[in-house]
Amino acid sequence: MPDTTSPISRLLVTFAAFTIIVAGLKMADTLIVPFILAVFIAMVVAPLVTWLRARGMPNGLAIFLVVVLMLSIGFLLGAIVGSALGNFRQDLPEYSSKLGALSSGLQQWLSARGIAVSAEQWQNSFDPGALMALVANMLASFGNVMTDGMMILLTVIFILAENTGFAEKLTRARGLNGSSQWLQTFTDSVNSYMAIKTAISFVTGLVIFIWLSVLGVDYAVLWGLLTFLFNFVPAVGSVIAAVPAVMLAIIQLGFGSGALVLAGFFVVNMLMGNVIEPRWMGRGLNLSPLVVFVSLVLWGWVLGPVGMLLSIPLTIMLKIGLESQTETRWIGTMLGAADGPSG
Repeated sequence: MPDTTSPISRLLVTFAAFTIIVAGLKMADTLIVPFILAVFIAMVVAPLVTWLRARGMPNGLAIFLVVVLMLSIGFLLGAIVGSALGNFRQDLPEYSSKLGALSSGLQQWLSARGIAVSAEQWQNSFDPGALMALVANMLASFGNVMTDGMMILLTVIFILAENTGFAEKLTRARGLNGSSQWLQTFTDSVNSYMAIKTAISFVTGLVIFIWLSVLGVDYAVLWGLLTFLFNFVPAVGSVIAAVPAVMLAIIQLGFGSGALVLAGFFVVNMLMGNVIEPRWMGRGLNLSPLVVFVSLVLWGWVLGPVGMLLSIPLTIMLKIGLESQTETRWIGTMLGAADGPSG
């Protein structure tokens, strides 16, 4: 029987379904966020499991070794970052007070040059302490999600165990010999993207941590972690990560050191983003700048701060999945940049 539904009706039904799905994700964010984190962690470590299996190691032993490695890194980072974050929150009122004094000095400097801004209006328009508190709350919220570490770890283990035979089960379920080819393409592309992006983000955060430590900026480990996390967000991520580190350097060491911190962020992100990442990442994972912004806002609203950090990987997964199917490839193309894939 031919489909007589009008295109407008199909569009409205699709939009309604999308709205219901987004609303459901918003309501179930406390359950979904740990699961999404587990999926991404599994995608990052899956190539390592595959590498161990390719060298003759049994699948169970390979997963066990990878899990031990994950636990070791998790406990180490948790101890270091947790201690630094606790101390930073204790020092936050002092930093906010110093930043407020600098803000008042800037307001008086502008007033002396004929740019009159009332103290109340200045305070309402620019609250320097709010930014530092926002950064602390964001890091704390990410830490709160990691309190579900046992559930996340178990989910990762089950995903890794299921990963080896999922494609074959899908083929048997659908009864089509080539039905799993698109799934294999999707899985390989996403795993490659996540592994490379995680490695690049780790190196970026490590270099920033070393640079800030050399300059003597307090809590360099926190700003390195923030850089690592926000490196998953192209363009605006590096700017967001740089702001609190630059502000703290100005408060603690003066404007000269603040300029050096800003220069370090600029050089590292230019080198990693325009030289190393395009060479490693290859083609086909580009996104439209509008899609980047919309995904940042949408996933941030649905899943909170963790959603902001995972917004681009989530959208990349959606784009790769759409491009893997002939009937939806045009949607994946629309999500890409106007000039086509770039390195």
